[in-house]
Amino acid sequence: MLVREELEMREARELSPYATKASKTRGRQHAEAECDVRTAFMRDRDRIVHCKAFRRLKDKTQVFLAPQGDHYRTRLMHTLEVSQIARTLARCLSLNEDLVEAIALGHDLGHTPFGHAGERALDEVSPLGFRHNEQSVRIVEVLEKEGKGLNLTWEVRDGMRNHGTADHPSTLEGQVVRLADKLAYIHHDMDDGERAGFLTEDDIPMHLRRLLGGTTRERLNTFVHDIVNTSRMRPFVKMSDEVGEAMLELRRFMFANLYTNEVAKNEEPRAGEMLKSLYRYYVENPEKLPGEMRRRIEVLGESPERTALDYISGMTDQYSMSKFREIFIPKSWSRF
Repeated sequence: MLVREELEMREARELSPYATKASKTRGRQHAEAECDVRTAFMRDRDRIVHCKAFRRLKDKTQVFLAPQGDHYRTRLMHTLEVSQIARTLARCLSLNEDLVEAIALGHDLGHTPFGHAGERALDEVSPLGFRHNEQSVRIVEVLEKEGKGLNLTWEVRDGMRNHGTADHPSTLEGQVVRLADKLAYIHHDMDDGERAGFLTEDDIPMHLRRLLGGTTRERLNTFVHDIVNTSRMRPFVKMSDEVGEAMLELRRFMFANLYTNEVAKNEEPRAGEMLKSLYRYYVENPEKLPGEMRRRIEVLGESPERTALDYISGMTDQYSMSKFREIFIPKSWSRF
């Protein structure tokens, strides 16, 4: 018997009846031979970790643009924290950890430079619109491996596409990642906000601290325990009504005091205008795109607008600034 088959039998024997089993996957975009030692979801996780888009996350903004300090989160650190929280929840709920990990590691592959500020800028400037979760799926279906994509399973792509607040993942594993994403950014963005001096624990309403905890660590612990106690051996993944409402109130507090803080976000308008300028430039001058992107226009018939979005959203913060300087700042000025 193959190792993969043993692992699939273990899933059938040990996981919750509501868990998604690798042997029951709805399949890939293109049929391919199974691996002897890895389940389908294990292969997807490995493919994501080894792709180029995943490596670029280390140089993309989470909340603070170009922070001065080694301990502020990047988009990659956010991704890893989501993965860790999601795996803890999956194990406690007897769900498929491999599927959860693959979704978590891939959910933000399509994020732009400069975080949500970059996403808003591209959404505003392009008539095609832009959502980072849809771009994450486009990366794994179309753009990676020189246009071949990663050929991931349907369940992983569904979880990546539907990790947003208003979305509805089709699997419990996708629901786990959707919640873990919120818990991660509420936890680490508060931590980074305190480190930057924009927030203190005393700023958080007292009734939330009494219910959820007086530190970021305590609050994360409360959320995880509540999800496990509310959802174990049930056909859903959610918080209790009391803790869920408190989490939403804490999230609203973060938006009011950090995510829209004028001082914390004072560089975002300039970053957004920079990406808009790059977008207009490449739409008007598609011959200036790199060869792989030009081929998508010339051979596959994709529009300059679509290709400009693909190229710019895939840039890191530093690379987008470098391209802006190269295109828009006269060379003689760059010495000063």
